[in-house]
Amino acid sequence: MIGAVCAVVVAFYFLPYLIHHSIVAYLAPVRNLKKAYNARWALVTGASSGIGKSLAKKLASQDLNVVLVALQDQLLDTTHQELTAAFPKVTFKKVGVNLGAPGYLDAIKKATADLDVTVVFCNAGYMLTGFFEDRPLEAQLANLECNAVSAVQITHHFLANMVAKKQRGCFVYTSSAAAAMPSPFTSLYAATKAFISSFGAALAVEVRHHGIDVLVFHPSPVATRFYEKAHKLDVLEFFRSQAVSPDSLPDAVFASIGRTVWRDIGLTAVAFRLVMKDVNTQASYLCHQGRVNMPEHMHYSGPPK
Repeated sequence: MIGAVCAVVVAFYFLPYLIHHSIVAYLAPVRNLKKAYNARWALVTGASSGIGKSLAKKLASQDLNVVLVALQDQLLDTTHQELTAAFPKVTFKKVGVNLGAPGYLDAIKKATADLDVTVVFCNAGYMLTGFFEDRPLEAQLANLECNAVSAVQITHHFLANMVAKKQRGCFVYTSSAAAAMPSPFTSLYAATKAFISSFGAALAVEVRHHGIDVLVFHPSPVATRFYEKAHKLDVLEFFRSQAVSPDSLPDAVFASIGRTVWRDIGLTAVAFRLVMKDVNTQASYLCHQGRVNMPEHMHYSGPPK
């Protein structure tokens, strides 16, 4: 009986996945967003490195001008210089802001006031590790703001502009395989990614009649700076060992825009979604009853070194 139930669950996930996602992944061409939406400007958050930088490069290769939104540091300056040199026909505008602190939306509005931004990639995010109560509340709320609330604010601003001007375009959200299940010791990360996935799926229905597409993609582990400040958890080290280059993602992402709303990229994302169809959250909780013995360095004593 259990085997039959599992088979049905697998079928309900994999049949649509194999039919639709396989067409998107292997048969659908990579979309040129400039041509698809008659776009001139795109915006990418978390654009100074990793997935965000790879997405910015792909946009520039399609002759789209790009607003690079990231922390104001040397990395953003270097990325801006590098991309400007690599794509001399494209204009890059950098906006150095902290998406976890007040004031970022006003800065983005001011920097883009004279631009028609119709292609928006909400990509920024990071992970806090350790016991939830060991991190200061301010740090937890900053993580929530960056990973989830900033996407809501940025989307609301640019969507309102696009609808008012009757412009077509798209919003693309970087979620995670972690959105499919709770993640103890990185509790806000999975929660914020689950929010982004649900938010994007709901928004897609609302804006479709405006000619605006929404995509949420769930990448498997990617080799980025994401892991550098995390505590040394065995599970994170395992996923880090499986990580792929961020430059391997944009083609799959661009092929999916306008053709699907959720896209699982890589075996880890597929596996996580499938497991949660067979094993519910309660079963996951039972595996973690009681306080787990953690290494001393997991308890908060300042930012990870």
